[in-house]
Amino acid sequence: MAHSEDHIALAAEYALGTLDADERAQVETMMAVDTEFTAIVHAWEYRLGVLNQMVGSVEPRPIVWENIKAAIGHSTGQQAALVLPEAPPPSEPASPPAEQPVVAETPPVAEAPPVAVAPSVAVDSSNVIQLTGRVRRLRSVASIATALAAALVAMLAVQVYQPELLPEALRPKPRVQTVEVKTPAPSPVPSAQYVALLQRDAGSPAFILTVDAATRNFTVRKVGADAEPGKSFELWLISDRLSQPRSLGVIGGSDFTARPLLADYDAGTINAATYAVTVEQAGGSPTGQPTSAPIYTGKLIETVPATR
Repeated sequence: MAHSEDHIALAAEYALGTLDADERAQVETMMAVDTEFTAIVHAWEYRLGVLNQMVGSVEPRPIVWENIKAAIGHSTGQQAALVLPEAPPPSEPASPPAEQPVVAETPPVAEAPPVAVAPSVAVDSSNVIQLTGRVRRLRSVASIATALAAALVAMLAVQVYQPELLPEALRPKPRVQTVEVKTPAPSPVPSAQYVALLQRDAGSPAFILTVDAATRNFTVRKVGADAEPGKSFELWLISDRLSQPRSLGVIGGSDFTARPLLADYDAGTINAATYAVTVEQAGGSPTGQPTSAPIYTGKLIETVPATR
């Protein structure tokens, strides 16, 4: 059901504890039959609970309790009976005066006109009482709102300047601000480049082998060699540090073949090795070793020095 401003003011005053006994009984009766009104009262209790958390408990002095006990004992003592004054006895009617002889006639006196008496008007004071109660409740709501605003301002000030004075639940949580700082990526440092011309005797090169010293990736560029039908060219690494030649894979049919197989070897072995190409069956040697003599060989030479 919809609740008026008076109901909301009653709920606020009930939570604040400023109602008299009759009004508190009225609010408790409404709470017993109206769950929505009960929720309004609980909401006000939650809002006003902040005021209790900011005010510490104060133990009264013993003399206060003694004064209260004395006042209660004085008020409960027997009071003197109230004696009303006796009413005066009714006076006897005066006897009519004796007739006196009329000596002379007095001129007639004009009678005064009757005074009009305004009829009494009955005044209905119920509206006045209701208006007074509404004004009092509105003032109470304004006082509560002012107290809440002052409490919030005080709480904000304490949170900003002295958060350690607040209870743990009311302390502001620390804010973590993440700042992203972008630094320019370092420019890549050119690495050394090595090239080997794989050729037969002193003829024109059949393949050009290029090796990057930093990544140890290699690229084979086919120049003037064509594989026979059903055959494949296979690249080998031959070094005194190795017990036998190591296959670097079959050279593909396209112009460029790139692989990272040199990453398994150290720089000294790569730079001093001899690179050879043999003709194997399609797909490469089945045994992992050359099945024919190399037809193209070459060694690496440094073409681009590393930048220090």
